[in-house]
Amino acid sequence: MNLPAPIRVLLADDDEQMRRSTEQALDLAGFTVEAVSSAEEVLALAGPGLTAAVVSDIRMPGMDGMTLLQRLREIDPDIPVILVTGHAEVQLAVEAMRGGAYDFIEKPFTTQALASVLRRAVDHRALVLENRRLRAVAGKRDDVEARLPGRSQVMVDLRYRLRAIGASDADALIIGPTGAGKEVVARALHDLSTRANRPFIAINCAALPETLIESELFGHEAGAFMGALRARFGKFEHARGGTILLDEIGSMPFDLQAKFLRVLQERVITRLGSNEPIPLDVRFLATSKSDLEPEVAQGRFRADLYYRLNVAVLRVPPLSARREDIPLLFLQLLRESAARHGVEDRSPPPDLLAMLPAQDWPGNVRELRNMAERVVLGLDGSPVAGGTVERLAERVAGFERSVIAGAIAAHGGRLRAVYETLGISRKTLYEKMQKHGLDRRLIVEPPESDAESP
Repeated sequence: MNLPAPIRVLLADDDEQMRRSTEQALDLAGFTVEAVSSAEEVLALAGPGLTAAVVSDIRMPGMDGMTLLQRLREIDPDIPVILVTGHAEVQLAVEAMRGGAYDFIEKPFTTQALASVLRRAVDHRALVLENRRLRAVAGKRDDVEARLPGRSQVMVDLRYRLRAIGASDADALIIGPTGAGKEVVARALHDLSTRANRPFIAINCAALPETLIESELFGHEAGAFMGALRARFGKFEHARGGTILLDEIGSMPFDLQAKFLRVLQERVITRLGSNEPIPLDVRFLATSKSDLEPEVAQGRFRADLYYRLNVAVLRVPPLSARREDIPLLFLQLLRESAARHGVEDRSPPPDLLAMLPAQDWPGNVRELRNMAERVVLGLDGSPVAGGTVERLAERVAGFERSVIAGAIAAHGGRLRAVYETLGISRKTLYEKMQKHGLDRRLIVEPPESDAESP
């Protein structure tokens, strides 16, 4: 006989006595309860695939239940949230229902009443997750999946979170390694929003000239500085009504971060040489190749700016975290490259596809795309589709052999100098020479003073 799985509940209440008594009552009623004392702890446990219902007191120090509701809806708008209210807070709870709460329950409540609401909430959540799974199995693709393909769980979660955030007007921080597709995510967020028909302005924070950075962003009036012959819009004004992407925001100079924080909070700018504030209707997106928290700890990034950006966060995984997606992604990149270059679209050799997931791909999607380009163009000995593509391992081995042979020749066969120059041990050098069939005597005549032998 198969027993039903216990219903999981995340319970948040800062009142220890109330939290313990509610946890115990729900446990006796057959629920699996994770009880925490703050909303922040709930957020740490939540994700787009959360299989639990959330019960939270509406009044808590720090982040309250209303704010928790908003934050959970940014993660996944279908997470059921049940708010616990006092008698005087019923109107607030009604507002929360309009804002997306699943239900509310008024103190004092019975275990039976809360259990009834929870069972309905978790049944609803199970249906939502099952519908998502069936849609994924059916292979239905939309524009987001076409841009960010992959059936790995990390990509399914990323696309779902992107869709949830994209339709809102919330600013967002996109974190991911170089070449993983952060700008693709940013453009998808823009295109999913009501600003899709307005400008999308990308600003590389690492490439802005320090002497002109404020003028580039904020614009200037005529005569604001030497050479400013006429008034000029900055990039922020050019994006009015649209989206601004601040690429690698961690590279933004520290003194400029304070001015940008003001823009982010007040949505106004002032051109250089003017005192007239200009309203700014834009959505800000920012990217970073690494978490900014260590930069804050070391004093290189403003804490207030970090926490202002850290509301809606999207993490773009490296290829190494979704190896099962690599063959299909490579096939899509091949098709795109063939279309760009007017080359007939054909399938690559199976052995090429088989070896792709085993590689590290430090350059991520960008590196994989470059390889697809080389295969399509027949570069590096890789003919256009239909021929035999040299295995990457064979190409690496050939490169290693040429480096070692070159070093032996450069050092006149003195093997100590070779392994010291290459930064490897003598034993490793000898093993690699045997592996590649290298004999120093066939490369160069060794000097008589060299007492070493391979």
